[in-house]
Amino acid sequence: MDWLSRLFEMMPVRGRLDLRCSYGAPWRIEQGPGEANEVPYHAVVGGSAMLEDPAGGKPLRLETGDILLLPGNPRHVMHDGGGARPRPARNRPELNLIISENAGKGERLDLLCGHFAIAPPHDRLLRDYLPSRLVVHARGHNGGENAAQLAGLVALMRGESVDDHLGGRAMLNALSTAMFALVLRLASEAEDAPPGLLALAGHPRLAPAVAALFNEPARAWSLPDLARLCNMSRATLARQFQDKLGRSASDLLTDIRMTLAANELRKSSASTGTVAEAVGYQSEAAFQRAFKSHIGVTPAQWRKMQEPPGRDIFTRAVSKPRDLGS
Repeated sequence: MDWLSRLFEMMPVRGRLDLRCSYGAPWRIEQGPGEANEVPYHAVVGGSAMLEDPAGGKPLRLETGDILLLPGNPRHVMHDGGGARPRPARNRPELNLIISENAGKGERLDLLCGHFAIAPPHDRLLRDYLPSRLVVHARGHNGGENAAQLAGLVALMRGESVDDHLGGRAMLNALSTAMFALVLRLASEAEDAPPGLLALAGHPRLAPAVAALFNEPARAWSLPDLARLCNMSRATLARQFQDKLGRSASDLLTDIRMTLAANELRKSSASTGTVAEAVGYQSEAAFQRAFKSHIGVTPAQWRKMQEPPGRDIFTRAVSKPRDLGS
């Protein structure tokens, strides 16, 4: 299995389209932070937008076809760039989503806003391996096959958001989830893949090591083993992991193991020792220490903390847009 499919198998993700914005200038959006386990997204299907840099740097211009993910889940501000006081926005509930619109003039922004919900504690783990801000460019056939697929998917989402079709909500959410996978695929295969897991997995010579860690995490991998898979020296492999991921191969392996262990402890009545052995630990005590270091609680405490049966961990207590429009 490829690393991205394995990642989604390990870390369940559910997408949701919250609303569609239709704004003429001047306009302004302030949003976030969302729920702890959410990654917000914005897909520009028409017009353009300026994304403010929370650190005070130069704003980032987003064009039609750009998709923005914010794995850091920060408060963020987008606007038309004109500097004028924004026109008031009105939210209009539809059957399958909320339409936010204003009476502004000129070129209109057409924006799909949503989020990806990731089952804890995997949301924390995923943020460690993705950039705090990720932008990909879906430019149809001009951007290659993956970009064309992503552009087609966003166009389908836009079409579903226009009318209250039967099953529209289910379609929009399923398409949102697929968009997350396509965004990560496109970003990892770009020449300028962002630092982290995307840059590591997108490197052709390092891909065998990444696939091995994801597919056989219980194996006692050593650095020489992984280096042989990649046909490079041990020192070169260690340097490449550090340069691209900011962590060692051992760190990544431990995080994968703890992710799988958390899943097993949630869904299984197997003993802690059995789970430890299943994820590659011969010593239950060593597994206990590693689990508490990564998750923050012991395996036994983690079991007790899990959601009661029947409750959906992906569902918000209140389903409504947050601080969108002015």
